[in-house]
Amino acid sequence: MENEKPIYWVGTSLKDLLALPDEVKREAGYQLHRVQNGLDPENWKPFKDIGAGVKEIRISDDGDAFRVMYVAKFLDKIYVLHSFQKKSQKTSLKDIKIAKIRYSAISNEEKL
Repeated sequence: MENEKPIYWVGTSLKDLLALPDEVKREAGYQLHRVQNGLDPENWKPFKDIGAGVKEIRISDDGDAFRVMYVAKFLDKIYVLHSFQKKSQKTSLKDIKIAKIRYSAISNEEKL
């Protein structure tokens, strides 16, 4: 598609995504492609604890939960903040902290 927003991977978010199972990578790619074209992912929720405009893509595979946190509120880009496997019902403080630090870094760059 012509007007796809480019994806910018913050920190190790791409490396972390590539370490996940193949089916999770495929699904994450498909859902991010939807976001690039102005659509919402099929399964997502806002994650305001990280910052304004942060959303998480929710992926399940063989009973395991995976998340891709991103910000797409800018006209010309999407930032992927964090990709990880969820180990419990609640998102771990470690994963929240990683995403917050990365959000802060792009906030400084984008002057949010």
